[in-house]
Amino acid sequence: MGTPPQPGGAHAREGATAVTGHDETSGSGGDVVELGADVFALDTRMSGFAGITAAYLVRSERPCLVETGTATSADQVVALLAGLGVGPADLATIAVTHIHLDHAGGVGDLAASFPRARIVVQERGAAHLADPTRLLASARRVFGPVLDDVFGLLAPTPADRLDVVDELGSVDLGGGRRLEVFHSPGHASHHVGLLDSATGDLYVGDAAGVYVPETAQLRPATPPPDFDLELALGSLDAFAARQPTRLLFSHFGPVSDVGGSLAGAADELHAWVAAARTARAEGLDLDHALARVVELTAARYPGWGDDPAVADKFEFLSSERANVTGILRYLDRAEPAGSGLA
Repeated sequence: MGTPPQPGGAHAREGATAVTGHDETSGSGGDVVELGADVFALDTRMSGFAGITAAYLVRSERPCLVETGTATSADQVVALLAGLGVGPADLATIAVTHIHLDHAGGVGDLAASFPRARIVVQERGAAHLADPTRLLASARRVFGPVLDDVFGLLAPTPADRLDVVDELGSVDLGGGRRLEVFHSPGHASHHVGLLDSATGDLYVGDAAGVYVPETAQLRPATPPPDFDLELALGSLDAFAARQPTRLLFSHFGPVSDVGGSLAGAADELHAWVAAARTARAEGLDLDHALARVVELTAARYPGWGDDPAVADKFEFLSSERANVTGILRYLDRAEPAGSGLA
């Protein structure tokens, strides 16, 4: 997640590879969009804006919510679930793809609102949901006072309600339907993908990047401190190997061109890392490296500045500075100076 857009702020207008096969149902036609097979996309209205972060309800025999949005979105999510007939005693599972605050910030609040729900999380993130002190302190250093208004404070989740996944797990949706949960690091060490056995829908979190439906464009999400190119590409391969029928992005909505999207996601990772590597080899500092990467990648995104509001939202979702910072940290680990790889 990048820096929230400021009124009148100027952001670099670059997007990413266009993705075909976008499902029109994921447009701005309301806060709840039915996607078929008892799957619903919920706009969490992050910081009051539409189209920032999606949660998904699988309204099966054992209803499951995938992603919560931020803590400030919790009331919105509770209301949307109530409108779909899911009350406090009905939700069986809350699953998060990873513990970044735009995906899991509402876990503690929603756990309290739905006291029967089990919380599914990858093991590297579990301790931070039970005791979010360190996670919030880190977020405070990054976001400062913006943390309270945009994200809110992650409330603790009782440890005995956490269902912790290492490499593989499963969520029982009832009636023989399940979500296959599998570790998908690269964006974050605590990231998982979730595959619906009934529909083939794959919940990709941020592991395939950030998708903006207004432009049908996809860009990398490579923030510090966990970004790792090899792991990220391996996760994309793991997604493809499961042959999903559709990708459900947390940012934002469903995409049906699975092969093109996953290939495009890998291409964008390679392009941004190559550009950052070149800047690093020239000894540029972060500001100059950022400018160089934006310059080198701009030709890939024609027409991105046609709608400044959309470009600002794109920057909000995944800022160039955060992406370049994450890539440079990865290169410092993977290709240290003097190794012959830089």
